[in-house]
Amino acid sequence: MRSEGTANPHGTASPQAVSSENRSPQVKTNGGGNDEDGGAGERGGARGPGNFGKVGMFCGEAEEEFKWLLREEVHAVLRQLQDILKEASHRFTLPVSGSEGPIKQENFILGSANADQVKGVLTLQGDALCQADINLKMPRNTQLVHFAFRDDKQWKLQQIQDARNHVNQAIYLLTNRGANYQFRTGCEVLKLMDAVMLQLTRARNRLTTPATLTLPEIASSGLTKMFTPALPPDILVNFYINLNKLCLTVYQLHALQPSSTKNFRPAGGSILHNPGAMFEYSNQRYEVSHVHKVESVVPWLNDALVFFTVSLQLCQQLKDKIAVFSGYWNYKLY
Repeated sequence: MRSEGTANPHGTASPQAVSSENRSPQVKTNGGGNDEDGGAGERGGARGPGNFGKVGMFCGEAEEEFKWLLREEVHAVLRQLQDILKEASHRFTLPVSGSEGPIKQENFILGSANADQVKGVLTLQGDALCQADINLKMPRNTQLVHFAFRDDKQWKLQQIQDARNHVNQAIYLLTNRGANYQFRTGCEVLKLMDAVMLQLTRARNRLTTPATLTLPEIASSGLTKMFTPALPPDILVNFYINLNKLCLTVYQLHALQPSSTKNFRPAGGSILHNPGAMFEYSNQRYEVSHVHKVESVVPWLNDALVFFTVSLQLCQQLKDKIAVFSGYWNYKLY
């Protein structure tokens, strides 16, 4: 329902560079020690005062670098994340012109590389389908059936609405830690990144994972009452987002007679049901005879998915930097 981007770390040592120093320096000593080490060593080796001084100096430098990371670089990453996610949020509500005004309408031509039984044009305005014009060629008699949304009807695409809400929640979490906010511990940064990543993952999953619906759920949805002329009783339709595509699935049904000897097995929930799937609705049993899926790429959905991926990578990179220092202080206050 993804292109990748990376942000180069700046100003601090890379996780690889710091991690190579994450172990205490190995001090070589002989069994008897020597004067240069500050005194006699015990058998088996000893660290002299001079070496403890080196260790302390090393830890002091690392601690200063960690303080700088919390004070400066964390906020730089947060600002970068805010900029990226604001761009992502704007993609969901593109205005007609400039930064104000009504959300513009976009027309998308539906098509399929495998068949031409279904053709149509969908008009998307933000998270709502405000018009649908669909032509269906019936396979039995090649009759052309046309149906469109009523003028007073719009169909909300819950996936887009939910994804936008999760993005806005991530932005809220970031802006709640303004430039003057002082992070005191590494753990505090990790918790913030985890919360932001959770919202971004949910936003991405809403676009990449359409809802699994049963056929009775599709039959009983308000979508069936959106069209004029009304949909024939042997036709079901479903709209959904899959990655960066706006999809329409049309199911043609065959009513099963009470005397049918077919073994009736109701189908469970699925994103896409196959021919032969059975279900019961309003005391009538049906079998899916034909399935037609058509789709159209929505460019700004692709942009949003790229923004999600880049933002998740930035969050993880910051977490990795914080984790490098965790072995020294275990997120203690300084």
